[in-house]
Amino acid sequence: MAPKAPAATAQIIMKYLLISLCLLLAACNLSGAPQSVATGPTAYIDPSYPTMESAPVTLMQTSSGIEVRAERAWRDGKQVNVEVCFTLLDASDWSVWSATLQYPGSSILDFGSTLLSLQEPVEGRSGLRCDTLSFLNVPPDADLSSVTVTVDAIAAQPRAEDYCTIYMPKIQQTLGERGIAITLDCADVNGVRTMQILSKPDTMSQEEAEQIVYSDEFYTVKGPWSFTFNLGQ
Repeated sequence: MAPKAPAATAQIIMKYLLISLCLLLAACNLSGAPQSVATGPTAYIDPSYPTMESAPVTLMQTSSGIEVRAERAWRDGKQVNVEVCFTLLDASDWSVWSATLQYPGSSILDFGSTLLSLQEPVEGRSGLRCDTLSFLNVPPDADLSSVTVTVDAIAAQPRAEDYCTIYMPKIQQTLGERGIAITLDCADVNGVRTMQILSKPDTMSQEEAEQIVYSDEFYTVKGPWSFTFNLGQ
């Protein structure tokens, strides 16, 4: 019969097993603990960015035969929005061509336009188009207690066929009044009536003649139409 291990030896072996088990459990708990993640600074959003709405001092302005009406303006953080409506001279695609936001010490020329409503003109009644003009990146500390929004020009970018149906008589008349010897006509090009230059002075290049004939002055109506609002300091 094999000799039995002393009781002391068995106790030592059991003690080592318990210690090993405790170390193993501790290692598992450490690996499952959430790790600390370093975070960088976050963008600061100032809760004091102002929001305010105002009606204009003058509701309506008329210039060059076009009536422009400002319904309201509102300041929303770094953006100023203005609702404007204007009468349409004809069925062309008229829109606000240029506009300016002016306040003490600065002005903003860049704007976006969103169509709100459109009433096509009919016989005996002008059409009406309404848009929201949005001026961006207005400083939150800008003094807008007397801010002026000016619609500088309204235009209708012509399609190729519009020159023959709408603009050619006006262009030809203007050329005659200015003593510019350019003659225009319309011809069928790939099924579309297209305005062409029939004749021009010999001293004038084709490019110079086209710059005169296709100038945006013939489809742009200049104002200005200005409206003042109080959108706070």
